[in-house]
Amino acid sequence: MDGGSGGDEFAVGCLLSIKTTFGDEFEGQIITYDRPSNILVLQEGLKSNPQSRRNIRLLKANYIKEFSFLGQSEDPLDLKKCYLDLHSLQSKEDAAVRQAEIDVERIGVGVTAEAQSIFDALSKTLPVRWDKTVIVVMNEVRVSSPYLAESVTGGTPAANERVRKVLELERRRLQTRGGGQ
Repeated sequence: MDGGSGGDEFAVGCLLSIKTTFGDEFEGQIITYDRPSNILVLQEGLKSNPQSRRNIRLLKANYIKEFSFLGQSEDPLDLKKCYLDLHSLQSKEDAAVRQAEIDVERIGVGVTAEAQSIFDALSKTLPVRWDKTVIVVMNEVRVSSPYLAESVTGGTPAANERVRKVLELERRRLQTRGGGQ
């Protein structure tokens, strides 16, 4: 759908059935249409109980594959019918902050890109964390710079051998990738 299409079909209050280019299908009521950005703001959840919670969706009109007009409704911005679930929003924010903290802990400080790649490879199959520039695997095996098989210390012989094997495979993979560039 092009941004130059009159926009008259996007009148506030219209009820539409929409299919997007991503394969989503939903029904919603237009809250507003911003012509310069070509973005529709839609309110979903109208079919169910009118008193129930509703979702707000922002959709760039370019991503609308097809739509059909279902009718016209009352003012979608009636403040008596608006509801924000602050507990749900707070839970989503808390989860996002926790995930960001976890992601930050997985990034080594003062380590090379190669060391980070090795850490990432180990983390796919084993629990790992950074202790400054040392990779700690399974809370017992330590891999120090230069992150070679000979740099693996601590832990049980079986754990030590497993870390060495993953480390050697990742080093081989990094060499192959580096040699091809």
